[in-house]
Amino acid sequence: MDPYKVTIATWNELALLYEEKFMDMVLYNDTYDVFCGLVPTHGASILEIGCGPGNITRYLLSQRPDFKIWATDVAPNMIERAQKNNPAAECIVLDCRQIGSLNRTFDAVVCGFCLPYLSKEDAAQMICDCAALLKKDGILYFSAIEGEYSRSGYETGSSGQLKAYVYYYEEAILMEMLQQNSFELLNLSRKYYTAVHGNTSCHLIFMARKK
Repeated sequence: MDPYKVTIATWNELALLYEEKFMDMVLYNDTYDVFCGLVPTHGASILEIGCGPGNITRYLLSQRPDFKIWATDVAPNMIERAQKNNPAAECIVLDCRQIGSLNRTFDAVVCGFCLPYLSKEDAAQMICDCAALLKKDGILYFSAIEGEYSRSGYETGSSGQLKAYVYYYEEAILMEMLQQNSFELLNLSRKYYTAVHGNTSCHLIFMARKK
């Protein structure tokens, strides 16, 4: 079966659980603060890719209520939760592999933990599409799980019933994707997240400017 279909079905099923688990997580808030500081334009247009239940959306709007956020996710149940949690945002069902079809530009793009569910080829295309969608000097924020790409494969949640195909990335590979699309790295940080089952993963968070 197509790994994407399996993963999308899982996220659609887990929308409410994901909301309960991550809506108030503070681990990444300092990186969102840095992002907000990198987007000086009042009323900036923000494309959010893979918004889930709108946890990042809500934090960004709490810090920058002037942001005009266009939040997207491939899972309809996630978008339903995101819109409920963020009535000021515009929440749309959209596969991140289709953002190249959008006929508009943005001051910034936020992609929190979408790359862990994209193959290397699709991740490279998404970064390329982001470059095309961003205005000059636009800001790109994205995160990934650090590790050798060969580790990628199906992983199950704590229940052991639902699974998703998870992709791992090395810093050098993602840096090359940015350079190939004329991005200048502004900030790179690492966060360590410990899951319920006790395993700890390192999360890479990139912020870059379109040249």
